[in-house]
Amino acid sequence: MTSSAGTPGRSANWNLPNAITVVRILAAPVFFWLLLADDGADGPLRWWAAALFIVAIATDGIDGHIARSRGLVTDLGKILDPIADKLLTSGALVCLSILGELWWWVTILIIVREVGITVWRLVELRRGNVVPASSGGKLKTVVQAVAISLALVPLWTILGDWVLWVNWVAMGLALVLTLWSGLLYVRDAVRLARGAGAES
Repeated sequence: MTSSAGTPGRSANWNLPNAITVVRILAAPVFFWLLLADDGADGPLRWWAAALFIVAIATDGIDGHIARSRGLVTDLGKILDPIADKLLTSGALVCLSILGELWWWVTILIIVREVGITVWRLVELRRGNVVPASSGGKLKTVVQAVAISLALVPLWTILGDWVLWVNWVAMGLALVLTLWSGLLYVRDAVRLARGAGAES
């Protein structure tokens, strides 16, 4: 027997997709430590950091698929999932900038966009408006994951410095898609605000 109507909702939050998301959040500090501890030496710690990032970021699609296919989508998951993604990607960019491997202005532009859109989506969620990821946002997420993974894996130590050019092209594409998809969300925000104003 439950004491209130809210109890089942709270217990439903603790499901497999959300557990995977929490593990992804907990893995982020370990990833940061491995990457920074390597200090640009491109040694075993760098490889472990890259592997951990790739596995962690790949679980984003897994927990999302499980949640949708099994009807386990929860408000907690809607909040934690973008937090986990932004923590991993933004943290990776900051670490790369600290190591001198990525310009700070690129990192700042991406993080400002990511944090701004995430905060706006959470505010809309509290208002009862679920803002789904746009097609541009989904593509941006994939390209960001690929670009950061390429930047993390020190393939240049095996294949040569030409790999660095591939990495820069991938990161440039990720930056363009990040800003473009951000503009699409700004457009959606304006439309929502106009709709709310018309109803009031």
